Amino acid sequence: MPPDYVPASTTPVTVPTELLRPTEGGLTAEQTAKRAAQTSYQAKAADENLRGAAARVDAAWVAFLPRLSGTASYTRLSAFTPPSFGSGSLVATTAPSGTFLNASSPLIAEAFVIPLVLNQWLFQARVVVPISDYFLKINKNYESVTRSQDAYRFDAITARAVSWANGKIAYYTWLRARGGIVVATEALNDQRTHLKDAQNQFSVGNASRADVLRAETAVASAELAVERSKNLADLTEKQVRVAMHATDEETLAPGESLDSPLPAAEGNVKQMTVEAESSRYEIKSADANADAAHKAVAVQKAGKYPVLSAFGDGIEGNPNARRFPATQDWFGTWDVGAQVTWSPNDLLVANATTADFETRASAIEAQRGVTRDGIDVEVLQNFQGVREADFAIDSSKREVASATEAYRVARELFNNGRGTSTTLTDAESELTRSRLDLLNAYADARIARVRLDHSLGRDTRQFAGGQ
Repeated sequence: MPPDYVPASTTPVTVPTELLRPTEGGLTAEQTAKRAAQTSYQAKAADENLRGAAARVDAAWVAFLPRLSGTASYTRLSAFTPPSFGSGSLVATTAPSGTFLNASSPLIAEAFVIPLVLNQWLFQARVVVPISDYFLKINKNYESVTRSQDAYRFDAITARAVSWANGKIAYYTWLRARGGIVVATEALNDQRTHLKDAQNQFSVGNASRADVLRAETAVASAELAVERSKNLADLTEKQVRVAMHATDEETLAPGESLDSPLPAAEGNVKQMTVEAESSRYEIKSADANADAAHKAVAVQKAGKYPVLSAFGDGIEGNPNARRFPATQDWFGTWDVGAQVTWSPNDLLVANATTADFETRASAIEAQRGVTRDGIDVEVLQNFQGVREADFAIDSSKREVASATEAYRVARELFNNGRGTSTTLTDAESELTRSRLDLLNAYADARIARVRLDHSLGRDTRQFAGGQ
């Protein structure tokens, strides 16, 4: 043997069965799921997306209001000599009162100079009413962003439901890992008992040295399995803390066990599929996104048509451009009118953008079908998972019972010199495997029900409110 070889211990280890017992006031799956949904970053991101969508709805509503604008300006013009009209040099007499002017008595033509106003002030208010856009663009855009907001609201509900389900799954996975420590410790005790029996049989000549060494190898492997089980339990506990965003200082103790009774899964696949298609918010989100996409296509089509708008202006100027000649004083005027604008370029651009938005709408329609198909398969898969896990519990209980008896018989035969060490090792392996099968069946039955409830949309009801 190597100089650093240390013989394996044959002393049994205390089985930590308290890991499987619920603690009064301990953490439950419902509590884990609730905290996971409340603290989920995925849900918070979905909430922020919803806030952004609400802001876009507000912006679309503002587009219904007439467009108001105002201008205030001051301009300083450069000085120059303005032109004058008339010479002012004609000589003539003024016609007597009551007589007509004639060639012999002309009027003096005085010179006329256009006043030069160097300081110009302007205050102007304008209102524009986009008449055609109300029917062709603004209303449809508002409907589009409103449906998009609905989709984001459904996504937020879905995100919280996903976090809720993942929190429960993390909890039951943690309980499974804790149970794995118990099973691994029981397997270690079986291997140490086997080693002690092999040493006893070797001392009386009923076993070989190879049997003892093989038993020692099995003990070392079982000790490693215990250590790995502890590490896995620590990892899954960390996953529960992350799901709930609990600090490391917070003590976590399970408040429920894996072997408590479970409700039977009722219904059939057809009924469940109908329930899922009417309850899952992924489908509702896909429907809302598809509606929003089609409304957006209509908005782009509006760019092909002329735009009719009405306008009105109120002007207070010093001087006012409409007043001639210009004088250095304030004067107010107003105007109203209507205009139609259209450009061939708008038609070309609208055709291209409409085609782009139509392809997006078609892609969303196709994705909606993918979502529905995926949910249909998910419902069947999870329903089968529940039935399979329930069957596994019953079969694993029988498996444990028979494996326990087989191990007892194999050990008696080995201790009486009528059985081999290999047969006993196989019986120990089968017993450990059956214990793990039962543990996994208990955990899988709970996880399968969580996944089935999620696939049916039942976990969204607490977040949907009046949706």
